[in-house]
Amino acid sequence: MAKPKEISKLLFPSIARCASIRGEKDTVVADMDGTLLRGRSSFPYFALVAFEVGGIFRLLFLLLASPIAWILYYFISESAGIRVLIFTSFVGMRVSDIESVARAVLPKFYSSDLHPESWRVFSSCGKRCVLTANPRVMVEPFLKDYLGADIVIGTEIDVFKGRATGLVKNPGVLVGENKADALVKAFKDEPMPNIALGDRKTDYPFMKLCMESYVVPAKPEVEPVSLDKLPKPIVFHDGRLVQKPTPFMALLTILWIPVGFLLACLRIAAGSLLPMPLVYYAFWALGVRVYIKGNPPAPAKKSIGQTGVLFICSHRSVLDPIFLSTALGRPVPAVTYSVSRLTEFISPIKTARLSRDRAADASMIKKLLQGGDLVICPEGTTCREPFLLRFSALFAELTDELVPVAMSNKMSMFHGTTARGWKGMDPFYFFMNPSPAYEVTFLNKLPYDLTCGGGKSSHEVANYIQRMLAASLSYECTSFTRKDKYRALAGNDGTVAHKPNKVMGC
Repeated sequence: MAKPKEISKLLFPSIARCASIRGEKDTVVADMDGTLLRGRSSFPYFALVAFEVGGIFRLLFLLLASPIAWILYYFISESAGIRVLIFTSFVGMRVSDIESVARAVLPKFYSSDLHPESWRVFSSCGKRCVLTANPRVMVEPFLKDYLGADIVIGTEIDVFKGRATGLVKNPGVLVGENKADALVKAFKDEPMPNIALGDRKTDYPFMKLCMESYVVPAKPEVEPVSLDKLPKPIVFHDGRLVQKPTPFMALLTILWIPVGFLLACLRIAAGSLLPMPLVYYAFWALGVRVYIKGNPPAPAKKSIGQTGVLFICSHRSVLDPIFLSTALGRPVPAVTYSVSRLTEFISPIKTARLSRDRAADASMIKKLLQGGDLVICPEGTTCREPFLLRFSALFAELTDELVPVAMSNKMSMFHGTTARGWKGMDPFYFFMNPSPAYEVTFLNKLPYDLTCGGGKSSHEVANYIQRMLAASLSYECTSFTRKDKYRALAGNDGTVAHKPNKVMGC
């Protein structure tokens, strides 16, 4: 009896033999795991849903059930193994939460695992269909929004009063003949796709229905498609996990979280309670790396009537002003759009909330500058990817003493920002990383002739500083705003209710 690899060679040629140039009239249907994606396991993506919606205990539940799913999948029934993953990941969850993770979290991880050969064929066809055993609710946003899929056919989950029951609807998990039946049903009123892509024996039934069929060999060492070749760049994404949670990484994350939380509390206490000149050394002693570049300006001298400078920072996390103060060795107040009460309470620097009333905000910032230096992040919200969002131009109208500061950070396990979750945990998640790092680069003070006082408009000044910071960081400038980010990730405009005209200090 021939081995599975030998069977595939006899039945279908390798995808490498498929012509790169296809016509606009060509229709392609492709499997997902192992075909469009390099990885054959869907566990990491179920783990992302489990953690982002259900937290550490749901992730633990999934991890404990994964050996059962593996045994069922490889030795008894592929369908049964997937049912176990669906049940342990989804049971009791609100479907709206699953959809939110599918829209805001999963695309970043899916896109980093795109198979180059499959994408070469898939992207060249005029009509694109994906046929997968994964739950449709989990994969559809990525496939349609980022890969341009026209049709997504996946396993349908059972729902009761807005929550997933953990079961699947008839005809069950789409594997084997169920895949073929689903494809026939979807194309009952039009010709079947003329190109099929699959990677395993259970894909053969639907592949036989198409004129041309190709097998994607199992080569996990192949380099994924670079992100710049996707039809739509991933500028915004959410979720706490930095790395894809394979079973080993999921176990490591579960074991680290209790230790990491205690370590985060210690680091936060050191930053909040120690005098600012000592915080830099305390952070290094506790594993937090702070790198300082450039020449920061000296503090303003009130005795001679000198007003403070306004530090214009790129925005990577809520901790930007704190690490700026750490680099300067002195506390510098910050104006922010919205931070949690907890973040304000533990902050070692004073924070003032912007009210979004232009006149009131301008008056407040001018008053604060009279007392000394001040920090502002004119993007208004954070961005994780190498992009800068549009700068609000208000700051340029208030002072000509402008010092751009390029902020960048590195995290290995957890993201210290969120659009969907509770922002009060942002500092904790950042400091829960084993060895987080911040790089603070002070650029030269803006020359007078490039300020509003020198004849430039506020928008010209804002755009110029945005380009300066982007060049320093090797980032790309965009016109995206805070509202664009929150509409993409959270379905709202990012506005947080607050008491107007109140300055918060801690």
